[in-house]
Amino acid sequence: MSTAKISGAPTGMVDPTATRESTPGHRFPRNLRNLWKLRSPLVPAVLLGASAFILYTLFSWLQWSSYAIRSWDLGIFTQLAKDYAHFQAPIVSIKGDGYNLLGDHFHPLLVLLGPVYRVFPSAFTLLVVQNALFALSVVVLSNLAIKHLGRIPGVCLGIGYALSWGLASAVDAQFHEIAFAVPLLALSLSALLEEKWRKAWIWAALLVFVKEDLGLSVLVLGLVMAHRSRKPAGLWLAVWGVGWFLLSTAVILPSMNPSESWAYSSQLNLGALFSDPLSLLNSEKVATTFLLVAITAGLCLFSPLTLIVIPTLAWRFLSDLEYYWGQEWQYSAVLMPVVFCAAIDALARRKVLDSAKLRLLSAVAIALIALALSSHYAFGKLNDAGKNFPTTHNVEAANALAAVPAGVTVETDITLMSYLVDRHNVYWIGNKNPAPQYVLIDVSSRSGVASNTAAMEAQSRFPGTHYVTVHADARFQVAKRD
Repeated sequence: MSTAKISGAPTGMVDPTATRESTPGHRFPRNLRNLWKLRSPLVPAVLLGASAFILYTLFSWLQWSSYAIRSWDLGIFTQLAKDYAHFQAPIVSIKGDGYNLLGDHFHPLLVLLGPVYRVFPSAFTLLVVQNALFALSVVVLSNLAIKHLGRIPGVCLGIGYALSWGLASAVDAQFHEIAFAVPLLALSLSALLEEKWRKAWIWAALLVFVKEDLGLSVLVLGLVMAHRSRKPAGLWLAVWGVGWFLLSTAVILPSMNPSESWAYSSQLNLGALFSDPLSLLNSEKVATTFLLVAITAGLCLFSPLTLIVIPTLAWRFLSDLEYYWGQEWQYSAVLMPVVFCAAIDALARRKVLDSAKLRLLSAVAIALIALALSSHYAFGKLNDAGKNFPTTHNVEAANALAAVPAGVTVETDITLMSYLVDRHNVYWIGNKNPAPQYVLIDVSSRSGVASNTAAMEAQSRFPGTHYVTVHADARFQVAKRD
């Protein structure tokens, strides 16, 4: 029955369709059906995000429960979260006695870790937080892809992104400040592609408070926005990004760093580039660039959004530190939302692929590429969890940790550092530290170790002190200052 016939019906006539839809007990009244249709892309997107969160957290738990710590960074950021949880400046003793971490990188947005850590005081909490932030970006990107490409292609894009090698490597590397940058980039670029300029501006503007180099990414993002929107807001965003980069690197970081300079300025070796331009063709650099393109089946090359990766690749490739060049660690995580949003942009524009079938095949190809690559990166370890996450030394680790009473100062190496920071004031053994109350070291890789090695080495580092061994086995030794 049409609307005209209903409105023109004699008084007292009841439209049966209207009755069914207005009946309180009816399962799907019209407004709820419309709401379902409006939000339907979000349902598979949330499911993908939840699945990604479970996968990431399973990986993190296997790492954590097998004492597989990648570096000292988790311990560092846990000390930061611990201080923020108690409304204190982030004085991180792992970096050095009295070291303010705001002088290392500019990441004031990490203050958000404080309330979460206050409720769940564990280094593992930071891994869960990072996994949740990555999963949020999966929801945002998948929702965008489903809305603009359709359900099946969108889900394929979401799967490809969730399994992308950049995110996998970041999960494997454990917590870093870029955890906050990944969803912010996803939110900003998603809003940009939907021409929601104000939202895109706000989400992008927050990136400068995650890490100082992201100000340059915001610069390029702003220029891309200005080009697409034909409005000056994008130019102001570019000014905001470069302004905060200069302010943080030239003023804020030097004022808080013990060396009174930006700690990472020496890593940008422009002279080496001019003297040897072919250094950019290093095999690791080429492989990283190729894999950035390959993870989207080359589609990212058809969108100007891909230009946003240039600042991050630039500072990495200009550095002499080789571990910046490859695909491991967390450095490529911020590039994943960029290249995948670029791929969505390319697929959504009919000028790139003018066939629905080709768009579907391209999206399926992206998912298959991500699945194929995942076995070569961190998530491939899940294929043999028993081998890659062994628990054979868990008893020794637990016994060593139990030998250190709560609330004391401890000097240690990386092995159990992240398991000590929650209840102790921890120093890294490689720095010049005040004499700690306890020393805990991993001796498993040494040969000819005496039962009092930890005590003797501590006494040599801190002349005039005396340490006694309180725990020793084939893997760990703990010494106490007498």
